[in-house]
Amino acid sequence: MRVSPVVVIAVLVATCAPLAAQRAAAPFTVEETGQGFDRLDRAVAAIGNGRGTIAIAPGTYRQCAVQEAGAITYRAVEPGTVIFDGVACEQKAALVLRGRSARVDGLIFQNLSVPDANGAGIRIEEGDLEVHNSLFRDSEQGILSARDRGATIRIDRSTFSGLGRCDRGLSCAHSIYIGEYGALEVTRSRFERGTGGHYVKSRAPQVRISDSSFDDTQGRDTNYMIDLPAGAVGAITNNIFVQGENKENWSAFIAVAAEGGGNPSAGLVIADNQASLAPGVRRNTWFVGDWSGEALRIGQNELGAGISVLDSR
Repeated sequence: MRVSPVVVIAVLVATCAPLAAQRAAAPFTVEETGQGFDRLDRAVAAIGNGRGTIAIAPGTYRQCAVQEAGAITYRAVEPGTVIFDGVACEQKAALVLRGRSARVDGLIFQNLSVPDANGAGIRIEEGDLEVHNSLFRDSEQGILSARDRGATIRIDRSTFSGLGRCDRGLSCAHSIYIGEYGALEVTRSRFERGTGGHYVKSRAPQVRISDSSFDDTQGRDTNYMIDLPAGAVGAITNNIFVQGENKENWSAFIAVAAEGGGNPSAGLVIADNQASLAPGVRRNTWFVGDWSGEALRIGQNELGAGISVLDSR
């Protein structure tokens, strides 16, 4: 028996339409199993203590998730099209992470605010974290960590814009604030348009910050560009710094051990960077403010007018 073409088309439509509707209703897919979920937290729960990747369809999501265990990758199917907007779990962050590890790739976090002024795109409380190709904007903090001295945070090719605050008598928020983690690595990333606090504040004993830009031209009430309040070893190299006019503290670009140390700083390399004042800004300042009293390895840096190399404090 011949089947009418109209019947064939009708069968295809009847078959495909539910699949399309299913995809639309299930934007969070666990790649290893093919399971689709309508909520991110359900996809996270499905991975549990295992290892998996959640592929996220394009869209703006007013939801959040807490990762209690496992090793999970959160990946945008199309980088730059997945936005987590304005919803913080546990009054902390869009992603609250305390599993074995997490990787974030291609996501946007925006408009995060909570009562204690520490609303973040990511709150990492335990385990290793890698962040790639992601954007954090117009929130109180981009990334905030707790303490895990055996773990590492790596950030690459990401942008932090319109972050930070230091008002209302509360603790300051920063674009990135890393607590007592084992190590912090920031590469090929951009920091701009800060709205208070520091661009990078880290208590990790080891740091590597390289090939990144810190554009404070449109900053407002900002402080240091890199603050290592407990000191650190490692390297700050091949970065570009521009200090703006509207500063809460313009006395240095980089601060070492400003809160009394605790970590060794001898041998910290600061070299091959460029630093300047924004057009129209006239002041005298220092590239490095050092409270550690240890022998930093400050190499050749290209410093603009009004910027001296080192101020021992």
